[in-house]
Amino acid sequence: MEPGEPGEPGEAAWRGPGGGPLGGRSLLELAVATGVAAWATWAVLLMPGFRRVPLRLQVPYQPSGPQQAANALALLRGRSGKTVDLGSGDGRLVLEAYKQGLRPAVGYELNPWLLCLSHYWAWKAGYHGKVSFLKKDLWKVNLSDCHNVIVFLAPSVKPPLATKLLAELPDEARVVAGRFPFPSWTPTSTLGQGLEQVWAYDMKEVRRAAQSSAEGSRV
Repeated sequence: MEPGEPGEPGEAAWRGPGGGPLGGRSLLELAVATGVAAWATWAVLLMPGFRRVPLRLQVPYQPSGPQQAANALALLRGRSGKTVDLGSGDGRLVLEAYKQGLRPAVGYELNPWLLCLSHYWAWKAGYHGKVSFLKKDLWKVNLSDCHNVIVFLAPSVKPPLATKLLAELPDEARVVAGRFPFPSWTPTSTLGQGLEQVWAYDMKEVRRAAQSSAEGSRV
């Protein structure tokens, strides 16, 4: 093809600001710039709050989908009492919990940008001042007054989190886990399939099973 001739029909060409095709060096510069932009997004939006948390306990932000959120709230339907989302991200689950009558509804999140986003969505929904989003490390929060706990976290943090929940939650509490179940707990109920599946755990039953297991191991 001669210089200046158009490409084949349907063939898109990368072109620079002047309209000319980008050369290999320009494409490389574009790729580098894209990578830098992605890293900057991570560094500015997602990294804050992780710095003081041990690596094995860090939880990357992964927003829950509409069906995941609906399934999680369905397993809390008819319940009452303080409801918390551990690692609340953009706050959508806290807002849905409040809409369902679960109050007070609280989200714990370390990332300041996600907290700002949560407050924005609360304001836009007309719930400003009615729900709470707190910049607190979920590992340091006392959960003894919580009756409903939502957990959309990575599988690597589930074992240490299970220990914390067993130590602090009252028997009447229910824990709803999304994406990944607690590996050592037997769920009271479950809803959905694949990526949309969620699991509910009643702490009284979890403790009873743990006690039975401990007694069996001593025999």
